[in-house]
Amino acid sequence: MIPPQGDGRTELTRQADICQSLGSDFVAQVLKAASRQLHQAPMTEAVIASWPGDRAAAAIAMRLNGALHAIARRGAVADLSALYRGEHAAFDRAIGTALRACDAFIIEWLRDPTQTNEVGRSAALMAALMVAADRFGLPFDLNELGTSCGLNLNLGRYSFDLGGTAVGESGSALHIAPEWRGPQPKAAPVEIASACGVDRHPLDARNTDSCERLLAFIWADQHNRTRRLERALEIARAHPPRIDEGEAIDWISGKLATPQQAGVCRVVFHSMFRQYLPGPEQARLTELIVEAAAHATDERPLAWISLEWTPNRTEVQLSLTCWPGGQTQVLATCHPYGEWIAWKG
Repeated sequence: MIPPQGDGRTELTRQADICQSLGSDFVAQVLKAASRQLHQAPMTEAVIASWPGDRAAAAIAMRLNGALHAIARRGAVADLSALYRGEHAAFDRAIGTALRACDAFIIEWLRDPTQTNEVGRSAALMAALMVAADRFGLPFDLNELGTSCGLNLNLGRYSFDLGGTAVGESGSALHIAPEWRGPQPKAAPVEIASACGVDRHPLDARNTDSCERLLAFIWADQHNRTRRLERALEIARAHPPRIDEGEAIDWISGKLATPQQAGVCRVVFHSMFRQYLPGPEQARLTELIVEAAAHATDERPLAWISLEWTPNRTEVQLSLTCWPGGQTQVLATCHPYGEWIAWKG
């Protein structure tokens, strides 16, 4: 466990610089103002200062940013809502007022991990599935860890333009076309036979509070992401994904122990999830998959798709491991929210 350092302000300013580099000046200013005004919320300040572990891995700055966005969306602090609508630029005043008025609300918000459920990432996941489809030529049984609202379980209902390669459901209300860097991926039809996920605190697209939580975690100045999420939520309301509530390691252990249907490729996948697992659970996840992979055959193959930060958090990598064989490919590096994909293939 990494011991807490300082009072937490350093992590807010560090993440602010990252947001700035990713094109979100507004969120960067929000986090910088929050670092200066954190004393206005003494309970929140104490929680962040005594955070039991790595604040960066826990995305503590993004949790706070989500809480402030939620307060603005609810209209609970008029000056903050006006800031988010672009009616003034007094960040310190508005953020300080919100921190002072909503200290208890922010603490509750910080307790749970971020739940962006960013459907932009489904483009990278679909690209990896195309590689697996090209290898096995079989339909997929998808099993997602940290599924949140299950929006990426519905990726077969979205349409994609992946570097000029069309895949998915043509005519879908949600079209995803990330900036593509590198060679064009090889086209292969992707058939989803079944899809299910697990989350400790699953969200429901039919629940207003769940939708508001997801929308609050979208960076407030990234309107394209908001529209994309709203369309994915509409599709999820029409086609509710299958989500189990539970602990990821226990759940995937049970799934992998279940007899696999012949002629179907079982897939374990996750995106921006592994960082929330303690080290021993990360190791256990790998053990469970490798143990199950020992029984993989050409009729019952297994694939593992990971879209995660590298350990030093310098880049997000899309990797694919397929069994039989067990070869791992780093297929691409990606924007954290899927805005671009640098394809290696």
